[in-house]
Amino acid sequence: MKIKANYANEPFWKESNIHSKMPKELKILDEIAHNLWWVWNYEAAELFSKIDRELWDSTEGNPVLLLKRLSYKRLEAITKDETLMETIHKVYAKFRAYIEEPKRTDIPSVAYFSMEYGLANILKIYSGGLGVLAGDYIKEASDMNVDLTAIGFLYRYGYFNQSLSIDGQQVADYEPQRFEHLPIQQVLDENGLPLILEVPYNNFKVWCNVWCVNVGRIKLYLMDTDIDANSEWDRAITAQLYGGDNENRLKQEYLLGIGGIRLLNRLGIRKQIYHCNEGHAALINVQRLVDYIRNANLNFNEAMEVVRASALYTCHTPVPAGHDYFEEPLFNKYMSQFPAKLGISWQDFMDMGRANPGTNEKFSMSVFALNTSQEANGVSYLHGEVSKKMFAPVWKGYFPGEMHVGYVTNGVHMPTWAASEWRKFYEKNLGDALYKDQSNSAIWEKIYQVEDEEIWEVRKTLKHRLVKYIRESFKDNWLKNQGDPFKVVSILERINPNALLIGFGRRFATYKRAHLLFTDLERLSKIVNNPDYPVQIIYTGKAHPADGGGQGLIKKIVEISRRPEFLGKIIFLENYDMRLAKRLISGVDIWLNTPTRPLEASGTSGEKAEMNGVLNFSVLDGWWYEGYREGAGWALTEKRTYDNQQFQDELDAATIYSMLENEVIPLYYAKNNKGFSPEWVQYIKNSIAQIVPHYTTRRMFEDYVERFYRKLANRSISLSANDFTKAKEIAVWKRNVAENWDSIEVVSIQFDDNILKGLEIGDTVRASIVLNKHAIKGDLGVEVVQLHSDPVSKSETVKVFKMNLDKTEGSTVYYSLESELSDAGPFKFGVRIYPDNSDLPHRMDLAYVKWIHF
Repeated sequence: MKIKANYANEPFWKESNIHSKMPKELKILDEIAHNLWWVWNYEAAELFSKIDRELWDSTEGNPVLLLKRLSYKRLEAITKDETLMETIHKVYAKFRAYIEEPKRTDIPSVAYFSMEYGLANILKIYSGGLGVLAGDYIKEASDMNVDLTAIGFLYRYGYFNQSLSIDGQQVADYEPQRFEHLPIQQVLDENGLPLILEVPYNNFKVWCNVWCVNVGRIKLYLMDTDIDANSEWDRAITAQLYGGDNENRLKQEYLLGIGGIRLLNRLGIRKQIYHCNEGHAALINVQRLVDYIRNANLNFNEAMEVVRASALYTCHTPVPAGHDYFEEPLFNKYMSQFPAKLGISWQDFMDMGRANPGTNEKFSMSVFALNTSQEANGVSYLHGEVSKKMFAPVWKGYFPGEMHVGYVTNGVHMPTWAASEWRKFYEKNLGDALYKDQSNSAIWEKIYQVEDEEIWEVRKTLKHRLVKYIRESFKDNWLKNQGDPFKVVSILERINPNALLIGFGRRFATYKRAHLLFTDLERLSKIVNNPDYPVQIIYTGKAHPADGGGQGLIKKIVEISRRPEFLGKIIFLENYDMRLAKRLISGVDIWLNTPTRPLEASGTSGEKAEMNGVLNFSVLDGWWYEGYREGAGWALTEKRTYDNQQFQDELDAATIYSMLENEVIPLYYAKNNKGFSPEWVQYIKNSIAQIVPHYTTRRMFEDYVERFYRKLANRSISLSANDFTKAKEIAVWKRNVAENWDSIEVVSIQFDDNILKGLEIGDTVRASIVLNKHAIKGDLGVEVVQLHSDPVSKSETVKVFKMNLDKTEGSTVYYSLESELSDAGPFKFGVRIYPDNSDLPHRMDLAYVKWIHF
């Protein structure tokens, strides 16, 4: 046998984390690091940066990882640095004073459910606006000291990191999160062992680790299925945000809803309000129904009254196609065990998720949320109106304008999104009281008393900081994927902090119309290449990996940006996340938004820009429809000129070019001898004084409390009192109405003869109706409905005249109406009957309608 000269098998490695032992004096740093309070308190972030600036940057601002990687020598040095230790204790004292403040009792307690939360760039459990909104919302709940608990998922891979190939194609890279490096803590059970949540699916079980994120005073609990006890198939449930096929999506939404409520039960947490942030969490109401039927001995209809009275559904989607639907066979695979637990049939269960019960429609999570929640809302005024039309098929017999669907316009968490330079500016000039009274316009109006030069200095500082960030953060990637190093150096050199900087950052969905500025490249080239008035445009954003159209837009913009006439003038920054967003919305001069109207439900990036003295230039859609003020930004009309979208796009592009050429650029460059435009600064002052106070999460949370939470809590208490007496009464009444609705008899109906011949304003219309209710208990309402359809605007105007109940004789009821006409034009008249009960929160709660033939 010949002896081999060398031989070795493959290396076998096990991972081990070695970190320095934390001195006792510095344990408080670890406590701060594990509470995301540091995200929106710049003193804490600056403290970690002072400890080791280079390490702070290399960990992307992760204090947990920073503390793990500090050398023992550095830790020892910190303890001996009296000035630094004094700062540490000062920050810790502020932190503890904040945490220890008792919870408020004047606001109802809330359980909040969302598929994603954007809290910090290092915690990758968000993809975009929906998650960032949820993150801002629970930060505000912390600042307002509300008793709120949030539920979500801890994704192993989160959302993807984006890079660009050499030809400009988006590349999605999913990097696993190292949970031990994150500001999270595993929840332990009563024995001090990791809590394992058991969630029964249909014929199998899924087990979850549970993690807690301390968000100031708020607990966010995250479920994680990536554990050995689960099959590979089930471990993938929390692998990726919005990852996998439709079946995995259903398993995720099952876990969020069914598992989310079971988690609260396991932790002994009960709240007054159960708030679904989008339809993903709608199945919470299935488990809540099961719990009331099993634990409170209620039947299905009684339990539904109790569940509905404490449930709120917030919709963020303006088109039906954007909602989640599941085919019946797939839905049955996972949900077939629940009808028996609820005491209803499978058909009844499916119909709760159908706008048209009794058909073969897919199960809609949004329709189910509407049917099991007393209240529902859109996320801006315009989106509320769009949602009424979108959801109108659920409540036939009523017109969109009559729907109970309300709205709360989204806001942003000002302490998170205002750059520290602006925070310090506001504290100095507007006072510390601002933080607890952010909706007070009088405080913000103090901005008018500040010298223009001081405002411009802040803007200038942030513009230079953005340019520095781009040069430092993107150079290596660009050298790697752009092929020509000379071209990269040229781009970096041409980024000009003194130019008018326009920013566009958002998800690259086609309706966002990122392509709009490139409609006329010759005209755009003249705008960005004017040597006297330089303009640069910075784009950023991700397209969903399954969205070919969005990825195509990115590729097109990157290709255009590499043309000689646009090199260094049009720039695309890859991997849009919260860190880049904060740099961009504080560093540009103009924030551009060009959605196809009315498809922007709200949009909050422009609100973040407002906090930083950045002016908005946007279509009047979403929040800007309400927020725009003349002299504080620029707007494209919300009205469509063309039905053809291509023609509308061309018109909007031409309008943008014209406004840039004739209004925006001249205003920016009307500079005085101090190097800035006083007129531009006046726009900044107007935007801060007149817009900012209305678009914070403080105002948003206050709106939710006043429009929904208090109303829900009060009715829920009423229905649950005395062993659910009122809920049981309503359930009995509703059953009586449902069983006998078709028995209503119209005995007689009489209108003035002239109602169909032609009337004049001022004429009086008289009508009388006699009905026999037969076995129906309680009251019926009768009303005359006047409908005017405008063929030009394609809108309908509805006016309702309620008839008076004159007398009751047994089951026979007599109604009359006498009303003077005040509107001219062609109208239709109809008469409808509905069940009338003052215990109902609104008509949609029992949307039975009978139209009368006459």
